[in-house]
Amino acid sequence: MEPVIIVLIILVVLVFIALIKTIQVIPQASAAIVERFGRYTRTLNAGLNIVVPFIDTIRNRIDLREQVVPFPPQPVITQDNLVVNIDTVIYYQVTDARAATYEVASYIQAIEQLTVTTLRNIIGGMDLERTLTSREEINAALRGVLDEATGKWGIRVNRVELKAIEPPTSIQDSMEKQMRADRDKRAAILQAEGVRQSEILRAEGEKQSQILRAEGEAKAAALRAEGEAQAVRTVFEAIHAGDPDQKLLSYQYLQMLPKIAEGDANKLWIVPSEIGDALKGLSGAMGNFGGLGGGSGGNGGGSGAGVPAQERREKPSID
Repeated sequence: MEPVIIVLIILVVLVFIALIKTIQVIPQASAAIVERFGRYTRTLNAGLNIVVPFIDTIRNRIDLREQVVPFPPQPVITQDNLVVNIDTVIYYQVTDARAATYEVASYIQAIEQLTVTTLRNIIGGMDLERTLTSREEINAALRGVLDEATGKWGIRVNRVELKAIEPPTSIQDSMEKQMRADRDKRAAILQAEGVRQSEILRAEGEKQSQILRAEGEAKAAALRAEGEAQAVRTVFEAIHAGDPDQKLLSYQYLQMLPKIAEGDANKLWIVPSEIGDALKGLSGAMGNFGGLGGGSGGNGGGSGAGVPAQERREKPSID
C-alpha cells in the first residue's frame, strides 16, 4: 500500500503544479509574453489567463506604465570646443510588449546609447551660450530622434529633459564674473535713476512749495491791505460822522507825540512843522476855557486874572 500512497501523493503534487502553471494572473498595466516550445505564441493581458502547462512558458513580464530613467552625466563637446557634462532624464512607455522583447536585446541600454549619440550630434552644432539657453530646443530635437528610432522597438518616448548642463570650472568662474559685473552695472544704473528721480521730485516739491508760499503771501498781503483799507475807511467815516473841530485834532496830535518817541532805538526824532499849528489850536482852546473861568470868578479870581485884556481879546481871533 505504501507505493500506492506515494504515487497518489506524487500525482496530487503534479496536478497542483499543473494548475498553478495553467492559471496565470497578470496585474493591471502589465503584459506577459508566452512561448510554446521556444516560439512566441501570444501576449497575456491583465487579468486571469489560461495556458497549457509544461508546454507554454512565460518568457517575459513587461510593465506597461510610463517609466523614468535617469542617465549619468555625459561629456559633450560644443561647437566652440568646450566640454560640458549633461545629465538627461528619459520618460518612456512600452506600447508593444512583443516588439520590446524580440526587436531589441535591452531597450534601456539601447535608449541610453541612442540618447548619448543624438545629444552629441545636437550639441556639436551649438556654441556654449546657445546650449545653456536652448534647453527646450534640445529637448524637442532629442525627443523627435528618440521617438522615431524607438518606435520599431515598441517604445514611445514621451519626454526628454536635460537635468543639468555643467560647463568647465574656468568657464563657470568667467560666467559668474560676467554676471556679477552685469548685476553691478544694473544696480548702478538703477541707483543713478533713483537719485535722478529723487532730485526731480525734490525740485518739483520745492517749486510747488515756493509757488504755494508766494500765493499764500500774496493772498495774506491782499487781505491785510484790504483790512487796513477797511480800518482806515471806518476811522475816516467815524471821524466825519463825529464832525471833530481843529481843537480836538490838535489835542489828539499832541497825545501821539510821546508814542512816537517811545523805544530804545529812537535816539533822534524830528518835530514836524505841523506842531506849531497844533499848539496854536490848543492854546486857543485853553484861552477860551480860561476866559470862561475868569467870567465866572469875578475880577479878582480865576486863572485869567493875570492875562492882559489885550491878549484875551486877541485869543478868539486865533480860532
